[in-house]
Amino acid sequence: QVQLAESGGGLVQSGGSLRLSCVVSGGTFSAYAMGWFRQIPGKEREFVAGINWNGSSTRASASVKGRFTISRDDAKNTMYLQMNNLKPEDTAVYYCNVAKYYSTNNYTPNNDYWGQGTQVTVSS
Repeated sequence: QVQLAESGGGLVQSGGSLRLSCVVSGGTFSAYAMGWFRQIPGKEREFVAGINWNGSSTRASASVKGRFTISRDDAKNTMYLQMNNLKPEDTAVYYCNVAKYYSTNNYTPNNDYWGQGTQVTVSS
């Protein structure tokens, strides 16, 4: 059974940086396209960034493009989200996901595979 575990969230001031990690166990990480989502209470979960199975293709939402970078390390079964120049509106619970479908202009999550989430809070 595939399991995902996020870490790295916390409290940071506006303009600061954080790096989130997502460790995947129980499956073949190197075969998966992966992604990051975030959710604010009362709102739908929104796509943040995605990466294909070998890291040769990435995509990010307009709201984070140029500030957030997604990457992966297959040797460690780990995906990362480097978040720079954080803003208060980035405050959310961040989740990692195994993709059901990935392309350069579309990411469809596999709703069977979510982590437990990690809280990111950006103070102004």
